[in-house]
Amino acid sequence: MTTKTKQTNVPLTTTAIFIATFMTAIEGTIVSTAMPTIIGSLHGVELMNWVFSIFLLTTAMATPIYGKFADRNGRKPVFVLGLILFIIGSCLCGLSQNMIQLIIFRAIQGIGAGAIQPVTFTIIADIYPFEKRAKVLGLNGSAWGVAAVIAPLLGGFIVEKISWHWIFFINLPVGLITLFLVLVFYKEKVRHSKTSIDWAGSFWLLGILLSLMLIFQFLGETINWGLIIGLVVIGVISGFFFFRQEKKAADPILTLSLFKNRTFVIQNLVALLISGFLIGFEAYMPMWVQAILGMRPSEAGFVITPSSLMWIVGSFIAGRLIVKYRPQQILTGTLLWLLVGAVVMAMNPIDASFGWFLFWAAFMGVSFGIIITTTTVTVQNIVPHEQIGVATSLNTLSRTLGQTLLVSIYGIVMNRALYQGTVAHPNVTMDQLNQLIDPMTAKNLPENMLPTLRNILYQGLHHIYIVAAIVIAAAVIFNVIDHVKNHSEVRQAALADRNGDSVSRID
Repeated sequence: MTTKTKQTNVPLTTTAIFIATFMTAIEGTIVSTAMPTIIGSLHGVELMNWVFSIFLLTTAMATPIYGKFADRNGRKPVFVLGLILFIIGSCLCGLSQNMIQLIIFRAIQGIGAGAIQPVTFTIIADIYPFEKRAKVLGLNGSAWGVAAVIAPLLGGFIVEKISWHWIFFINLPVGLITLFLVLVFYKEKVRHSKTSIDWAGSFWLLGILLSLMLIFQFLGETINWGLIIGLVVIGVISGFFFFRQEKKAADPILTLSLFKNRTFVIQNLVALLISGFLIGFEAYMPMWVQAILGMRPSEAGFVITPSSLMWIVGSFIAGRLIVKYRPQQILTGTLLWLLVGAVVMAMNPIDASFGWFLFWAAFMGVSFGIIITTTTVTVQNIVPHEQIGVATSLNTLSRTLGQTLLVSIYGIVMNRALYQGTVAHPNVTMDQLNQLIDPMTAKNLPENMLPTLRNILYQGLHHIYIVAAIVIAAAVIFNVIDHVKNHSEVRQAALADRNGDSVSRID
């Protein structure tokens, strides 16, 4: 491998990273805010989950491959490619005329995001030392807070005054600015790897991820057991050939030895579960306040703003804690804190006020910031420098898998509740529920039907948050297991050291 040293403008590179993070953050928030209007326009509440899950699916499939390429060929070319694909996908989404087109173009967006999300974290790890990294990640997280304030206002204004199509076009100028900053100011060592790319491993890994996520997605719809069994077979076959390929590859796409580290595995598992909880909060809470409380899109989007703002606070807290305590210690208290909020969300009555949601969103936002920052920095710190890209991509993949799998499970819960509601109330139709979700069309429904329709939707949302609370409880259990085993190992090491010292003195 040959290298050529160049100088990076750290402040402007960091600015580019922040803008890229802001772009992906505002995109997700605006889509959540506009989704009820999109459903009302394109008529397809039953396809709603695909708009989220296809983005997450393609992101998950692309992430580990991008991570490996970032380690082999440099962060910059991978980051630039991801930005270009994300911009193209955003513009195509804005041109969508039906739900199928939107889903297809969201897939392209996801392929681009698969590079942006992990590579930004990897670049931060490259240009900042460990003791400063958590603070920079906290600053980077502030982009989510800014987006949380701007997106509901901007998204609501666009949806109400112009057209929902324009919520995607705003990524064009932001993406171009980011692209310029990266191309001009981010310099890195030019890398020329002599080993061949593990294309076979990449192919089988894609087979595993694709089959896994499609299984969960199709389980949320009309179940076709023949299709699901076929996907299971594809996944098993892909897994067999993947592991066989990775053991013999000169430069494997995924270093299997990473999974021998228990802390690495559990940190990623916690990130997976927390992200699964988070997608339920961000995707369904705006729907709750719009459909059940009857608020406008520009107002409803603010329901997740406090969590994004307090995420910044949580990130800064993590920056102070991570240099003093082990990650298992940090996560134990934080996960219990988040579990309280999850239980409250699961027990919310149908008449819960908007202010109540804002309070608990802020309460949980601190936990989100601490947990995501801690898991990210930890997985980067416990691997060799030449594997930081892969480790970071695996952490991002874990979070994306958590979102993909859980949004599918939430879809199963929601669709089942809506189906049961229409069976229990023969005068209720799916078209009416579609109308209810969009406040702009809900006013056209008969007044006497609104309580029944809202109760049906509430049942679906209520059960979604029960599932979400169980997810957090599982994260608590896994972290406690790692905490106990880590504490035991530390004690054994200390005893061994003392015994060794005693023997040395006696000798």
